[in-house]
Amino acid sequence: MIYLAIALLAVGLGISLYFNYKFAMTVLRIEDAIEESLDSLDKRYAAMSAILVKPVFFDSPEVRQVIKEIAITRDSILRIANVLVSNIQAEIKEIEEEDRDDKEGT
Repeated sequence: MIYLAIALLAVGLGISLYFNYKFAMTVLRIEDAIEESLDSLDKRYAAMSAILVKPVFFDSPEVRQVIKEIAITRDSILRIANVLVSNIQAEIKEIEEEDRDDKEGT
């Protein structure tokens, strides 16, 4: 009877380890994708900032509207990047505090 319980626990442990590994790999892939996206957003932000610094010699309302839209898009990119980074930094800080509490508690 005890051998059956041990066997069931071993099978449960194996299943749990499989799904933990699968979840960890998913999290790592998402983290890599977010880092690549942030790098891309940084490049686009720099490029748009460089474009907006240049003076415009054509005073058409359409050209002015396009420049205004580029500025709005640039600001949106910066806001998105800041939100992503702040969420990640908050999670890291939370994990570090939990680790610190665990070390102090033992």
